[in-house]
Amino acid sequence: MKVLFICVENSCRSQIAEGFGRQLGLQAESAGIKSGSGVNPDAVTVMAEIGIDISAQFSKAIEYEKLSDYDAVISMCSVKTGDICPSTFVATQANWSIEDPKGQPLKVFRRVRDEIRNKVAELARFKVSVKKDNAGQPGTGSGNIREVKDR
Repeated sequence: MKVLFICVENSCRSQIAEGFGRQLGLQAESAGIKSGSGVNPDAVTVMAEIGIDISAQFSKAIEYEKLSDYDAVISMCSVKTGDICPSTFVATQANWSIEDPKGQPLKVFRRVRDEIRNKVAELARFKVSVKKDNAGQPGTGSGNIREVKDR
């Protein structure tokens, strides 16, 4: 399954999700509305604590013309995010509404990491059937994700 995790700057949440996705056998990538200044060092630290190295990952912007290449586009944004969440103008199959840990203590990064780990693990455990209505068309907000247990 090819999945794209998106957020605002592609420096924390989506990078953590990409790391877990790759570890769990997904074709995982991440991107943001804008390319941030790199992967947040605290995200690298909390992932290294559990044996996942995301230090070689880098921050990148969403390539809108390639969105239809993915089986699922997952937004990591929380309603508390001060910036514009990409799910407001990118057709996503799910919005996980995860708190942005940027600028917070490591204990917040760890809590966010563990929340993301659980969600990505659940995604990887299931076959995902995606119905793409106008996939990759900014502003449609459409897309339906249905999980079916592995048999």
